[in-house]
Amino acid sequence: MLPLARYRFHWRVSAPIHLPAYAGSMLRGAFGHALRRLACMTRQADCAACPLLHTCPYPGIFAPPPVEHSLQRFSQMPAPYVIEPPAWGERTLEVGETLDFCVVLCGRGLRELPLVTLALRQALQAGVGPGDGRAELVAVCLETPEGEQLVHDPADGQFTAHSPVVPAPGLAAAERVTLSFVTPLRLQENGRALPPERLTSRALLMAAVRRAALMADVHGGCAPAWDFQHLGRLAMEVSDTRQLHWQDWIRRSARQKRTMALGGVCGEWTLQGELGPFLPALHAGQWLHVGKETVFGMGQYRLAMA
Repeated sequence: MLPLARYRFHWRVSAPIHLPAYAGSMLRGAFGHALRRLACMTRQADCAACPLLHTCPYPGIFAPPPVEHSLQRFSQMPAPYVIEPPAWGERTLEVGETLDFCVVLCGRGLRELPLVTLALRQALQAGVGPGDGRAELVAVCLETPEGEQLVHDPADGQFTAHSPVVPAPGLAAAERVTLSFVTPLRLQENGRALPPERLTSRALLMAAVRRAALMADVHGGCAPAWDFQHLGRLAMEVSDTRQLHWQDWIRRSARQKRTMALGGVCGEWTLQGELGPFLPALHAGQWLHVGKETVFGMGQYRLAMA
């Protein structure tokens, strides 16, 4: 399976930062602008026409160009990162307070940790959100089952060698699992998000399988040999119980100059049945997330197996 790592970035606020209810879009936008300033050599307005498209780290990390793929046609391939913003809730962080958020990296993203870190440092030093709040990086830590492992101290500028997580291809059999969604899950049908009453176990399981397979193929060069038709039939037989509620989120797109409703469902979703073939994808999904808008941190869940 695809190597993955979750890094927790610790900051100290140097100018008040106003966090919106959900800060995923704000952080991603600031990161993207800073990364482009650092990486772009030609300064062309459109990356698609740039002769360095396939070697420049900006599109490679932030907006991978489309390629032919067997799963479906893509206008843009999935990016090798996920930003996991602070907990939901609008608030202002004052000078001296701490700001923590996580970034998940995989594939090329893992190799580009120093560049990703520098882009985030410059983004938060330049100012984010209303009033251009700022923060200074204190530490970057790898999250492990044993706790946080320091991998970068800005004081010395070095990155400590470390190993990412490699989700096990074969996990112990389980006939019952619970996914606790901490950020909105947005599964769509015909371009529209499905409300809780229209969600199905099959839609969830196949979304997790497709995401894990696509990310492993595109960013790890190790596409799993999964039989999607067989998995689809198995998913039809999985029963479920859920305690889900709709969580609204309105995002303002600076590029498109409009607001977009990107709500989804949060809460607990328990699946029961022949789940063994789905466990590798569900396990990896704790880092990769599932559904739409994962780069903003949406579709994040914790997995419990019984």
